[in-house]
Parts: sequence; C-alpha cells; structure tokens
Amino acid sequence: MAKRFNTAVTCNPDLHYMVDTTNKMNVFERLIDDKCYFTITRARQFGKTSSLKWIYNNLNSKYLVVSISFEDTENENWVSNETFYRYFCNNLVNAFKEDELTKNVENEKFWNDAMQVDKPNFDMLSSKITEFCKKSPKPIVLLIDEVDKSLDNQLFLTFLSMLRKKYIDRDKRGYNSTFWSVVLASVYDIKNLKVKLRPDEEHQYNSPWNVAADYDLDMTFNPQEISTMLVDYENDYHIGFDIKEISEEIYKYTSGYPVLVSWICKEIDENLGKDWSKDGVLKAVNKMLKNNEARIFKDIIKNIEAYPELKKLLKAVSLENFKVSYYADNFPIEIARQFSYIKPDKKSYAQIHNLIFQQRINNYYYVQQSLSTIDNNGMQSVYLTKQGDLNMELIIRRFNDLMKKRRKSYDQEDENGRTFIEREGRFMFICFLKPIINGSGFYYSEPENDDGSRMDLVVTYNSKEYVIELKIWHGTEYEISGREQLSGYLAQRGLSEGYLVTFSFLKNKSEQEDPKWIQYDGKRIYEAVIECRRE
Repeated sequence: MAKRFNTAVTCNPDLHYMVDTTNKMNVFERLIDDKCYFTITRARQFGKTSSLKWIYNNLNSKYLVVSISFEDTENENWVSNETFYRYFCNNLVNAFKEDELTKNVENEKFWNDAMQVDKPNFDMLSSKITEFCKKSPKPIVLLIDEVDKSLDNQLFLTFLSMLRKKYIDRDKRGYNSTFWSVVLASVYDIKNLKVKLRPDEEHQYNSPWNVAADYDLDMTFNPQEISTMLVDYENDYHIGFDIKEISEEIYKYTSGYPVLVSWICKEIDENLGKDWSKDGVLKAVNKMLKNNEARIFKDIIKNIEAYPELKKLLKAVSLENFKVSYYADNFPIEIARQFSYIKPDKKSYAQIHNLIFQQRINNYYYVQQSLSTIDNNGMQSVYLTKQGDLNMELIIRRFNDLMKKRRKSYDQEDENGRTFIEREGRFMFICFLKPIINGSGFYYSEPENDDGSRMDLVVTYNSKEYVIELKIWHGTEYEISGREQLSGYLAQRGLSEGYLVTFSFLKNKSEQEDPKWIQYDGKRIYEAVIECRRE
C-alpha cells in the first residue's frame, strides 16, 4: 500500500510520509530517563499526539508505557470522586486489554478488581497506584492525552494534586511508589494553573503541576527536516524535483508548522498533478486559504472572537506593525504563544507565526471592518499583462486615482490621538490589491531582513515577485532614504524593479509629480506620490 501525506489523524510511519523527528523525540526520552514529569504543550495539530505515540512505540522495551486519554469529560464520569476513580481505573483496564504493546491479563484484572471497591475516593486511588507500581517489574510511564477538556474540572485538578504529592514523596517512599514519569499533552500550559490544592484552603493558591520539568524544544520543522519527508517521497515516485529548494519554499510559507507542511505536500501530491515547483507550492497555499472548513482555520477565528484582547493583539501585530515584545508577561501574549499564532523575530518582537496564518488573519480583519468597500474599479484582467503578470504600474496609478476621488481628512487624528501613519496606507493599498490577486497570488510583509530593516509588501503572482515600499512624505531626504532602502531590498532578492509609494499631505501640488519610473543605484523604481491632504 502506497504511503500518503496525512493531515487528519495521528501519523503512522507505515502509512504516511513523515518528517524524521528522532532528534526531537530523544529530548522526551531523556526526560523520562531522568524520572521527570512534564507536559507537551503545543498548539492544535502540532504533533502532541504523534509525540505520545512515539514514546509509546519506542520506549516500551525498558518501561511499561501506558497511554490513556481524558477526551470524554462531559459525562457522568466527571461528577464525583467515586465516578472519576472508576473512570480512571477503566481507562487502565482498556489499555491493558486492547493496546497492542501493553496487553496484559494480570494488569487488566488488577484494575478491574480495583473498580469493585465500595465508595472509592482519591486516597484509595493513590493507594492502588502505589500497589500497582510496586508490583510492576518495569518502571511505569503514564501518558495522558487531551487534558485540555479537563482543565476547568475540579476532579482533574485534584487528580493532578494527588500525583504531585506522590511525586514529592517518592524520595522517601521509593521511586516505585508512584509512576516513574507522567506526560500530559495539552494546548494550554498546565503548569500555570493556580487552584486550591484542598477544599479548606481559602487563600493559599498554588499550581497542581508545578513539579513538571522545563525543557527547550522547537517542534516546528526546519527545511532540513522537511527534506527528510520529501526524500522518502522522491524515492517512491522518482519525479526529480529540487528537494532542497521545495523544502525551503514550504518553510517560507509555513515556518515549519507541522500540519501546514503536510497539507501543502498533500495538495501538491493529490490535487496539483505532483507539481513540485515553487509555483506548485504557491498554488497549494492558495487552495488552502480558500478552505473555510479546515479545523485549524476555524480554530483561529473561534479563538480570536473568544478572546477580545487576543483579537486586538493580532491586529496590532499583523496589520499595524506595532512592536510588541514576544516575551511580555500578559494574557494576550501568553494565549497567542500557546496557540502558536505568534513567534519571536530576530529582535524578540512578536510576529505572526507563518505567512499562511498572516494571510488568514488579515482576511478576517478586512471583512470585519468592511474595508473591501475600497473598490478596485475594474475586473482582474485589466491589471494583467499579455503574459499574465501583474501590471503593478497600472495598479498603483488606479489606486492613486481612487484615493483622489475618495480624498478626506486623512491627517485628522483618530480616537486615540494618532495621525495617519504608514500602516494605514499599507492597509488601504492591500484592500485595493487583494481582489486583484485573490486566489492566484499571495502577498505578505517580510518580517525582517538580515540588516534589521523591513520591507513593507512583497507580492507573488505568476511566479514573479513585486516589492512595494510604502512611506509617509517627510521631505526630499526621506524620499532618497526610501529609494536606498528599496534598492537594497531589490538587490537582496535579485530583482531589478521595485515600487515606492509615498503618502503626502503637502499643500503645494507642484511638488507632487505624476507617477514615474526613475533609475537609482542600478535599479528601476516606480515612484508614486499619493495625495492625502485636505481640500
């Protein structure tokens, strides 16, 4: 049976093309060898369950690895100490009865018998765990998946507190008095939960999981890791594509977000005629962006609308180019980190995690604010050359004409006392551009160049790139610096032409010339000054 790219369920190396994550998984093995309790806290579809499966499949030779899930929390099992006790025991019964690597009649019987006690409670559960661990010939590693759905349940928090106490006591009671290691998989950081450890504690709060070990592990895929999956694929199909180039192109759009990497590959393989080219990658990305049913995109919108502070933060980072510290200690930053909506740039400022998320998030704000009312005054074909490329010169001229017709007091202060600045100009230009390239092209702001500078907008269409620098007029010297900056961007990307759009509030019309091409430092630059002054 041929392998395929998988985006729906846990990956299986016998069925699916997978990135080689051995080095990452070795981090988890070292933690378990060191008797650590820890969490795998990552965004959805980021490889948490696959990591647990790796631990289960690869460490069962030296440990008894037991894997359970707390997914079904909305039922009668979570209403009392007694029901939770039986629910946990039943999970272990099923693990020893059904799971291929842990099938064991004796262990199944132990937990079946444990369920038969009268009026069970957490003290009884603690004793049963100790009894079971002491009689086991191998140290026991407990894996619990899907604990997010339990975080607001007091029974789960009491269960964590019990495990925490047994962990603390194991130095004097012996390491076989409890689980050797406990691994929890969750989107939210369980270590930061603060609850009462006992019902009679009115003011004393602590984390029920502050015993969890810290570790530093980047679970995104870098281009070299992506290439390991493509090598496996190429060995099966012998297409002859440039694996290094395509791995880097996939990384460019995804920043290594696991499910996005697999999704692009799946689109190319199954729906785009195995077009393993840069253009094929872009086509796959555009198909993905049109998918309104994808869970990962639905989760983004759901979470943006559920957390008003997150909504404000993502807009500031994605559209308004605000400098926000990625490592700031506040709720919206913390929740954006946990959902993997942001990552740090080279200067530790927050940026949207990947270009696909950036495009999807931007689209949300455009629709929300009805900015699509900035019409592009024509059909898409008007703005294309005979070769199917963008006629960016015409696009900028038409945008200039539209802004003249819609001219208002752009220099008027907004409700926060801010005047028109570059991000407003970028916002309006993108709103004009978006319907023209929609479905066929892609636009993004380059997060940061090697020299620490930024370019405002990069548009990819028909396998060509267009760099547009957007500025506010601050005088001739500033205009020259804009030319220098743009020519530097073009040199970095191997381009000969670029576009400099300046928003001007000058009252002297003679200084605002018509758009034109100029030569600067060996590059052709199309300069346009957009009038934004009051009448």
